[in-house]
Amino acid sequence: MIVAGVMSGTSADGINVALVQLPARGRGRPRYTLLAHEEYSFPAPVRRAILEMMNAELARVADLARLNFLLGELYAEAVAKTARKHRVKLDLVGCHGQTLYHQGVAQRFLGRKLAVTWQTGEGAVIAARLGVPIVSDFRPADMAAGGKGAPLVPFLDYFLYRDQRVARIAQNIGGIANLTSIPAGASLRQVLAFDTGPGNMVIDAIMEEFFGKRFDRDGRVAASGRVLNGVVAKLVRATFFRQKPPRTAGREEFGREYVGRFLQTCRSASKPDVMATATALTARSIADAVQRFVSPRFVVPRTAARRKEAGRQMIVSGGGAKNPTLMTMLRDAITPLGIGLHFSDEFGLPAEAKEAVAFALLAHETWHRRPSNVPSATGAKRAAILGKISYA
Repeated sequence: MIVAGVMSGTSADGINVALVQLPARGRGRPRYTLLAHEEYSFPAPVRRAILEMMNAELARVADLARLNFLLGELYAEAVAKTARKHRVKLDLVGCHGQTLYHQGVAQRFLGRKLAVTWQTGEGAVIAARLGVPIVSDFRPADMAAGGKGAPLVPFLDYFLYRDQRVARIAQNIGGIANLTSIPAGASLRQVLAFDTGPGNMVIDAIMEEFFGKRFDRDGRVAASGRVLNGVVAKLVRATFFRQKPPRTAGREEFGREYVGRFLQTCRSASKPDVMATATALTARSIADAVQRFVSPRFVVPRTAARRKEAGRQMIVSGGGAKNPTLMTMLRDAITPLGIGLHFSDEFGLPAEAKEAVAFALLAHETWHRRPSNVPSATGAKRAAILGKISYA
């Protein structure tokens, strides 16, 4: 069957659509073929509205309801355009939706302790416009089972990257950076995954503040600056970075308020220096997370060590993979840990398509009534079938 995976991340840059061919039935290791991938930027007013709706203190109920239906229309249009362009007839759609709020740790509300999440983009609208069933709202089922609702991409990471001799880290750098650790010869129960901290979120916010641009193209501004190492060292001592997995993050941790504090910490530094420091924060927080929580788990099997075939690899995907300055900083940070840097493109999956492919796979599993969360990654007490199905 042909499944469209749809993703729009915490940076709210736009919509990613992946068309994926998956077996109509079958169990075990999923085999997929990526047929096509397209990206569509949000119109500037829509992006502004999304970012405003992420401010829980200012968002209006009427605007939240309207945005839910508007995004449903935009997701449907993006999928339809992609299917027409590549002459593909769809059987199913998996849409992550746009995260407006994610609180993975239970907090007290009206006498109850609750962990909550909200991804918007009306599934019924998408199904009606495309004429095929859609699976959406993937995170709540994991949270109902006691998990944090994230990360969910480790299900794809495990089947893509597991290896008997090589220990691998699948590192995605979107608005938030998250990793999946897959020890050599690991079973699904041994997979560890968590959010490492800011990905592009802080970098992009500062670029918009300083230069009115969405992102630092090719990392040019950061490359022209000098990293304020004292600032980075201070920031990575924060409680979040010491918190043991499973853990999740979003704009609640690294959004507007965090950026304001970051800029205050940098004080009178030049704009290029501030950009270099924000970029270094992403690289350093990833490397620190690997050293603290992942490296101790990377035990090399004896037989592989004897054959000198064992290795340790980090495989990067997401928008951050396109930033050469960030990639240089990250390579410099993980090389002393004995880890080589690679890109998902080297494994046949374009870096920018990975998350959309993941939600096509998750929708496929849900359609066949199979669980697809990874409890060791999310902290859930049991496996869960994810998502809600809207029929055409």
